[in-house]
Amino acid sequence: MAKINLLPWREELREQRKKIFIAGWGGVIFFAVLIIVVSDFMISDAISIQQGRNRYLQNEIGSLDRKITEIKNIKKEKAQLVERMVVINGLQGNRPVIVRVFDELARIAPDGVYFKKLSVREFQLSLVGVAESNNRVSELMRKINSSSWFEDPNLTAVRKVVEDGERLNEFDLTFAKASPEGEESL
Repeated sequence: MAKINLLPWREELREQRKKIFIAGWGGVIFFAVLIIVVSDFMISDAISIQQGRNRYLQNEIGSLDRKITEIKNIKKEKAQLVERMVVINGLQGNRPVIVRVFDELARIAPDGVYFKKLSVREFQLSLVGVAESNNRVSELMRKINSSSWFEDPNLTAVRKVVEDGERLNEFDLTFAKASPEGEESL
């Protein structure tokens, strides 16, 4: 006799294939979720690492900004100190010159000429004085012109005044200060 299988083998085969299909889908979904979770973890980790780097860079940029500000302040202070040093060196260098100018004025002043006021603007000197006569003023101007410390005398005014019962000539004189040969370093 022929063997006849009366069992529902097709249904069992279908059930077996269905279980394999569901297991396959379950495995795919599991691996997909696993990949998503691992990817999310890796991306979150990379983001936190980059945020740490960004914080570090921001801190360093802030530190460098403070140092730049400090350097600018130091440069300003340096410029001010250099200006002060230039002024002090100029004063130190001109100190003996003014003494020589006064000494030369005392030497060239002829008898009968007295100085009332002396003012200096850069290299221009203005002198107000009193003389016994116009000849004394002329002599003073010749001596100024021949001096190695002064040049270009210019008489701007002569006035008659009476002081202590004497008639005198009051004069305004301007002349330039010059540096004599060999005295430039002073």
